[in-house]
Amino acid sequence: MVDLFTHMLAGFIAGTVLSWRQTWLTKPFVVVTMAGSLLPDLNRIGLLFPAAVIEATLGIPFSWTPLHRVAGTFLIVCLGALLAAQRHRWHVFVLLALGASSHYFLDLFLYKPSGISTPLLWPFFVNGFEIDGLYLSSDRWPAIVAMVLATAIWFIDRTRHADGWGTTD
Repeated sequence: MVDLFTHMLAGFIAGTVLSWRQTWLTKPFVVVTMAGSLLPDLNRIGLLFPAAVIEATLGIPFSWTPLHRVAGTFLIVCLGALLAAQRHRWHVFVLLALGASSHYFLDLFLYKPSGISTPLLWPFFVNGFEIDGLYLSSDRWPAIVAMVLATAIWFIDRTRHADGWGTTD
């Protein structure tokens, strides 16, 4: 859960900082960015609905793993954009993709015992690349750093709105 919280805070930070330059990016769109940062972890649905149960039910091979790959996340981003009103689709698409990109960026620094990253670019590349990693997904310090940064960004955002620098939402 620490990893999920860190990704959500990274989406908040990215969306809020971007909202300082883009007037159309209001608070609901910041939430879209936060949701996008959680999309690659939809593969954790397998904890509730194991792939073996779905395979037995449907009678075909099944895996949740592609949801944590760039191609699978791209499909989910496209579906998410289709759920938005037509005038907001492009904004929702970009912000979901931004959130997912922040997720993958943070995942690049995960420590893997094998020293090889997960093949995020599957199906284009089936091998990961060598990386030493900085932290485990269970480490708490990245969440603490993200909390401190998010609090600072939130405070700066509130100060900007109180001074009349930005739009009030």
